[in-house]
Amino acid sequence: MTVSILGGSLFLWRALSYRQPIVDLRVYRNRNFSFGSFFTFVTGVGMYGTTHLVPLFLAQVRGYNPVQIGLTIIVTGLVTMVMSPLSTSIARRLDLRLMLALGFGLFAFSMYLTATLTNQTGFWELFVPQVVRGIGLMFFYMSANMIALGTLPQDKMKNAAGLYNLMRDLGGAIGLASIGTLMNARLHFHWNRLIEDINLARPAVQRFLDTQTNRFDLLIPGNPNQAAVKLLANLVHREALVLAYNDLLLLIGSLFVIGLMLIPMVRRPRSAFTADRH
Repeated sequence: MTVSILGGSLFLWRALSYRQPIVDLRVYRNRNFSFGSFFTFVTGVGMYGTTHLVPLFLAQVRGYNPVQIGLTIIVTGLVTMVMSPLSTSIARRLDLRLMLALGFGLFAFSMYLTATLTNQTGFWELFVPQVVRGIGLMFFYMSANMIALGTLPQDKMKNAAGLYNLMRDLGGAIGLASIGTLMNARLHFHWNRLIEDINLARPAVQRFLDTQTNRFDLLIPGNPNQAAVKLLANLVHREALVLAYNDLLLLIGSLFVIGLMLIPMVRRPRSAFTADRH
């Protein structure tokens, strides 16, 4: 930790004081580039986060195999691929800030739609949210890039492009690490809340255990009551997982809402398409 803090401090001092540093952090003085870097950071969290969470949900809750998972989540990629040729035409006609706002808004809305997961959610329940997410990606991917780099002088462009791309990857890395930590925390939270209602004094719980005990008594030698209790625990764990996934999807969506609220602070960037017309 000490070495990291010392090394980071020396790096910042060198980058901000040297006339031609290897990594020029002074480019962050440009407002649009700073906001654009934040937008692409959020993009990284959203892209990598959903690509991680949805397949994990399908595997852990629905028991899908890799082929089934791939066929379910391919929708977002196909929509983005089909719609991406339109992004240039849209960027010619729309203010890039409006285009970015549409993208962030659609992505946040897709998170809201996705965060209705149940233990029966499958391809068709995820189809519309994935279509909306794919359209959102098409809208904000190009616009965020042009907003971040559109107000920089040409001699700063190469260094800035590297930092910009780094921020997206950094968002993905930090997002995935945070998702793993938060997933465990929310899983334990929901498990503890759900288990409070699993009381043997409740007729529904006792009826479930009696039914499963009788069933296991015919199918499984040994202790059928223990098998019934284990089945109940697995069902509670499954529901806690579903609730935890919904929490994390809503959290990702909230990041895009925050980004959406910051867009009015962005200056109108010059458009390469406008320059081409002149």
